[in-house]
Amino acid sequence: MGIEQVPASSVGAYAILRQMAEGLTLGEAAKAIGVSVDTLRRWDRAGKLTTSRDARNRRVVSVEEVRRLTARPNRHETGTRLSARNRFPGVVRSVEIDGVMALVEIEAGGFLVTAAITRDSVSELGLAEGVEATATVKATSVMVETGGRT
Repeated sequence: MGIEQVPASSVGAYAILRQMAEGLTLGEAAKAIGVSVDTLRRWDRAGKLTTSRDARNRRVVSVEEVRRLTARPNRHETGTRLSARNRFPGVVRSVEIDGVMALVEIEAGGFLVTAAITRDSVSELGLAEGVEATATVKATSVMVETGGRT
């Protein structure tokens, strides 16, 4: 059965199957991984990427290799339907209310987390000294410091 006899809707499927059996071109693999073709060439020379050659002597990347390079590490789940992943369960140490705002200090393990929230939130959540609470942090900027320098 020649390709001319295959229904038009199936031609694309045959091409994809043939391509997967042979592997992806560097351009296709680069697009799938999200890097440049030059990066893949460098990775190939450095041994970070396994390629083979097709009948036309072009570099080909296997589907398994693309999957390996696009695999993401398993990350912890929040356990809730909230997107923030940094959760610090603890006990309210103090609540200072001033006007419409309040400062709530939560002792979470060996750390103190201070949250500036509204007076209404303190009331609605029933926050007071000794109440169990979880500080949840979602930030676009997190600073990291090493010991020894102040």
